Amino acid sequence: MTGSFWTDRPTLVTGGTGLVGGWLVKRLVEGNANVVCLVRDWIPQCELVQDHLIERVCVARGDIRDEGLVERLLGEYEIDTVFHLAAQTIVPIANRNPVTTFETNIMGSWRLLEACRRSPKVKQIILASSDKAYGTPEKLPYDETFPLQGIYPYDVSKSCADLIARSYAVTYSLPIAITRCGNFYGGGDLNWTRVIPGTIRSILRKQRPVIRSDGEYIRDYFYVEDGAAAYMTLAEKLAHYPQLAGEAFNFSNEIQITVKDLVLRILALFGSDLEPDIRNEVTHEIRHQYLSAEKARKVLGWSPLFTLDEGLTRTIRWYRRFFQGNVDGQQS
Repeated sequence: MTGSFWTDRPTLVTGGTGLVGGWLVKRLVEGNANVVCLVRDWIPQCELVQDHLIERVCVARGDIRDEGLVERLLGEYEIDTVFHLAAQTIVPIANRNPVTTFETNIMGSWRLLEACRRSPKVKQIILASSDKAYGTPEKLPYDETFPLQGIYPYDVSKSCADLIARSYAVTYSLPIAITRCGNFYGGGDLNWTRVIPGTIRSILRKQRPVIRSDGEYIRDYFYVEDGAAAYMTLAEKLAHYPQLAGEAFNFSNEIQITVKDLVLRILALFGSDLEPDIRNEVTHEIRHQYLSAEKARKVLGWSPLFTLDEGLTRTIRWYRRFFQGNVDGQQS
């Protein structure tokens, strides 16, 4: 992180109560940025609140689909840099409730971008897409030249928002860059149906960790602190190299691991002899995904800060602290 780049920079973060949002706000605050967070729901256990970051930022309550609200925030706070992270991010929820996912992830994105288009102070916009936007290409790993062809509701929502962002960049010269990352993990993820927080909580409770799938789904796991750092790096590069507008970048440790092997690795880090409970209940999810980060390495000079084991170790440490004093979560 460049020492003076973020000092006093008016910065809007949507989705600040989410997993990546909390860690991004933490890094921005450490960089002395003037941070404004658009928050829909009050989540007292999120990192933004737990780490007292909310006391160091301006908070606006509202919905990303409220274009007038977004435009007011951009104008009144003279926002320079926008990080758009607000989204419905849980794949099973998206499959059960596609319309609300489409409204938040697609409509929310175009309304934010339309407000930015009318706000002359905005200089950089980072839009968080996903590896799910690629859908299920026959060739792996995904690189940024692959077409966006999501099929299932969450994947489609990310494909659409990604394409809309590029449309605004090309048609209106809006200074947008797009991030596509793998499955985020790290401290602060309170969605217990996700494999990493769910597994850690189960182990702390001395219960068998549950795997919803058959355990053979392959994913590209990306530590949340690496994600926050990557977003800020991309914003800085976009400020200095405006020709990056409209470009998308994969960020990844470039590893592939099955869900079962990931759970076994977490068990090993705990020194636990619990056996996974494999349920084989998952449908309508992509079976094999991982990303190439070659473009980010070559164009941005980017590299991850943490290995998978380092990220998992830091994540376990976070949850141990989180559950400290919680009878259900404590180890004996």
